[in-house]
Amino acid sequence: MSIAQHLEEVRQRIAKAAHDASREASSVELLAVSKTFPADDVRAAFDAGQRKFGENYVQESIAKIADLADLRSQIEWHFIGPLQSNKTKVVAEQFDWVHSVDRLKIAERLSAQRPDGAPALNVCIQVNVSGEASKSGVEPDEAAALAHAVAALPGLRLRGLMAIPEPADTLDAQRVPHARLRELMHALRVDGLDLDTLSMGMSADLEAAVLEGATMVRIGTAIFGARTYAH
Repeated sequence: MSIAQHLEEVRQRIAKAAHDASREASSVELLAVSKTFPADDVRAAFDAGQRKFGENYVQESIAKIADLADLRSQIEWHFIGPLQSNKTKVVAEQFDWVHSVDRLKIAERLSAQRPDGAPALNVCIQVNVSGEASKSGVEPDEAAALAHAVAALPGLRLRGLMAIPEPADTLDAQRVPHARLRELMHALRVDGLDLDTLSMGMSADLEAAVLEGATMVRIGTAIFGARTYAH
């Protein structure tokens, strides 16, 4: 199957999950995760109507953005991987969104390094909802303090929360950590933060994420195929 056909399948999955959740399909945005895949694959997805793309690796993504410079005004680039302090400058300069802010130092650097005159960099705070030692993300009970600090920084616009829950085998088990993130965002909104984005759900658990209120699902394998990691 072609990338265009895979994209259509994913859109149908999102539409069905939204229907099951009594939501409009348009309330869930699709972020195509193109990490490890070549610029030509991104271009094929673009030709099939996809406009939002997620990348995890700074050097790979910067080369890809350059290869697709002719589409730059129409593509929204999202950085979704762990971000080290020494890589923030190029991300602040090149991306439209960062989903993986998990400490104030990273947010402060992105704020200071966002170019003058550029639109505010959209950011999400990554929360370690499953408590996995191997996962990035702020602890849930520390998310509020970080969110308020990030929201006050110039050059950034705090949009919401992101999580990569621990894999689970059943829909009910998958829903639990997604519900935790939804409840945390609700608490932050009650606390006065203007948030609109729940970035959660991947190829294996997008249905659970949509049922629990995801506004953006990050789908890679179901669109581009299985990855071979050279990193």
